[in-house]
Amino acid sequence: MINAEYYFEHPDKLPLIDLVPDGAAYEILGQVKPALDAALAGKTDCFATLKSDNVHFYGNYHIGEGTVIYNDVTIIGPVYIGRDCELMPGATVRPYTIIGDGCSIGHGSEVKKSVLFSGAKVASLAFVGDSVLGKSARIGSGVITANRRFDQNDITLKYSGEEYPIGDSYCGVILGDNARLGANCVTQPGTHIGPYTWIFPMTTVRGFITRQRRVYHPQSVVMEEHEAVELS
Repeated sequence: MINAEYYFEHPDKLPLIDLVPDGAAYEILGQVKPALDAALAGKTDCFATLKSDNVHFYGNYHIGEGTVIYNDVTIIGPVYIGRDCELMPGATVRPYTIIGDGCSIGHGSEVKKSVLFSGAKVASLAFVGDSVLGKSARIGSGVITANRRFDQNDITLKYSGEEYPIGDSYCGVILGDNARLGANCVTQPGTHIGPYTWIFPMTTVRGFITRQRRVYHPQSVVMEEHEAVELS
């Protein structure tokens, strides 16, 4: 249940890194630093269309053709961004992030040390940290992928009575191909979500969630009469 091939069926949609089918999905994150350090040494290549002069670049980076970057975006390298992407106003991409082709980062969202397969999208005002998003995965507005425990100890994944230490105190979410996190969801550190699974809005999840599931908290809505009040 932790193997990369379970979550990611399109290794050709992952730039710079070789997907190891029998390796753990979270091991992809361990490949990011050496891959970017080797590929981007001394490079500041930007073939994107800048919609504003107010775009901030730091460190080494590569940004592909057809990508559009709007105002107040900050890119802190080393960062790789593919072709035909869209970075909306106020987005921040932090070091050691790999973004495939056709991805989008929404208004005010922050992506930190993560890998986005081609076609993955992050909506507005979200935080994606130390995470892997599969092909065409979706992160809704206001989503938080919590990436560190309160006690700052290494993260251990638990499934079917087994424990899988990942050997790091940082790990956000592993989100499989075409999986979706609805608006204002929170994933606890180290959460693994299978492909085609939908986590409905305002749901908090942890641990392993298998493929092709709908996950939500039962909710009830109360409607009562209320007097008409005009407020100044």
